[in-house]
Amino acid sequence: MHSTLAHTESPIVLTQTDKTVTLRDLCDIPFENSFVHELPPDPLLDNNPRQVRNASYTRVEPSPVRTPKILAWSDAAAEMLGLSPPDSLTGPVAQVLGGSRVLPGMEPYAARYGGHQFGHWAGQLGDGRAITLTEVICPDGVRRELQLKGAGRTPYSRTADGRAVLRSSVREFMCSEAMHHLGVPTTRALSLVGTGEAVVRDMFYDGNAAAEPGAVVCRVAPSFVRFGNFEILAAQKEFDLLKQLADYIIRTHFPALAPIPAPDLYARWFEEICRRTAVMVAHWMRVGFVHGVMNTDNMSILGLTIDYGPYGWLEGFDPDWTPNTTDAEGRRYRYGNQPQIAHWNLSRLASALHPLINDEAALVRGLAVFESTFSETARRMLADKLGWDATTLPEDEILLADLLGLLQEVETDMTLFFRALAEVPMGDTVDDSALIAPIAEAFYDQGSLAGAPREHLVNWLQRYRQRVRCDGVPDAARRAKMNLVNPKYVPRNYLAQQAIDALAAGDASVLNRLMSVLQRPYDEQPDQNDLAARRPEWARHKAGCSALSCSS
Repeated sequence: MHSTLAHTESPIVLTQTDKTVTLRDLCDIPFENSFVHELPPDPLLDNNPRQVRNASYTRVEPSPVRTPKILAWSDAAAEMLGLSPPDSLTGPVAQVLGGSRVLPGMEPYAARYGGHQFGHWAGQLGDGRAITLTEVICPDGVRRELQLKGAGRTPYSRTADGRAVLRSSVREFMCSEAMHHLGVPTTRALSLVGTGEAVVRDMFYDGNAAAEPGAVVCRVAPSFVRFGNFEILAAQKEFDLLKQLADYIIRTHFPALAPIPAPDLYARWFEEICRRTAVMVAHWMRVGFVHGVMNTDNMSILGLTIDYGPYGWLEGFDPDWTPNTTDAEGRRYRYGNQPQIAHWNLSRLASALHPLINDEAALVRGLAVFESTFSETARRMLADKLGWDATTLPEDEILLADLLGLLQEVETDMTLFFRALAEVPMGDTVDDSALIAPIAEAFYDQGSLAGAPREHLVNWLQRYRQRVRCDGVPDAARRAKMNLVNPKYVPRNYLAQQAIDALAAGDASVLNRLMSVLQRPYDEQPDQNDLAARRPEWARHKAGCSALSCSS
């Protein structure tokens, strides 16, 4: 995933099964700027924090940095964009992706949006440390934006400096690409560029601010428009612009819906947003991902995972766990509440789109699409995780409910448990020890797996075996099916922190190795088994390895 950078004197040609893709240097490709050209700008060019009216964005250029240097590069994202690896860690590409150079044809901007944060309307927010450089028409025909996060102040920065620290940038770069390879709808990350400058941050908002290395991530997505882009327009009663933005998004990113006449067009569009959001959240639940800050300004209109901040991965299975220290008391964004929060956020979007749809029944239908899609998708995914054809037998509901209780009876690593479940023997007679042996590594304290917890586990495994055998699927086929949806490798926070610490000390090998493994999360990769291990005890309460703040 991370390139070995070498000089290339001509475009690289990749021959794939169905086409040949020519890769070109970033400095040599054509750029487009449809968002800038088709939507109204902020007439002011004053780059100071202020309220913006009657505009979708403000033109602003990235702030140059001292010594931009490429620290990490995603070959997979680059190939998607049609880009060849840069021939230098510090050359022109590093300057562009670090924010020190704007290429001809780029028209950078910061988007205006608002949002509900922790359940309360926060007013104008906007791209406070993100600047979209341009758009690229990729080899697959999809239009995608290149956006720099940490590229400097914008009018939406409020009291912040628009910069990002290395730790948060590594986490965004790593998780964006890892989620893609896990099969989760997500924004992507092309590069991680060190700035050579320090950024002062108070990691846990406890008065202990400190200087940290700065870095910039180049994020990639067809669009970074989120629910909040529409909310701010509705809140300010800018209804003409609300329609203009909706029409642009539908025309550009939902072309299959474009022939539908208004007002049905907007209702069908809202239904599609609800459907995509449901699928995305079902995937989060499938892999044990907790977003941590599901504010409406962090919800993509395209149903993509966006804005990787205080996220985390369920290690000990706990539906009430949140990785966000800001959310520690209310736990609004805990793992088990994510489907309900997505529905709540869609309700806020429905309110914002009401001037276009003006049909309460249509909005209710859209929200019902979310509910039915999430229910059906999550159940199908859970059946796949368990190796079943479907969850349709009378005893399935009881078996599933008992499993959720079982996973919490003793501290159980979610990823390891489901991955190892495929190895539970299905023979006619299996003793208790043989049943438990494949999943033993999933328990954090194996000494606690005694007495009643052990009896409950054995009882459930025996019932599970009977249920699996009802489907009549050959054992090898069942294991293969389960291993396609139960990852062995996920970007655990303690692994990310190890990569951050090493990179801060000038060692990129830890991140490179981790990114390479995460590119094949469902493969065994036996020589990388240490990266599949449960969280070590030293990481349980270490900063960055469990809970994180919104500054993460």
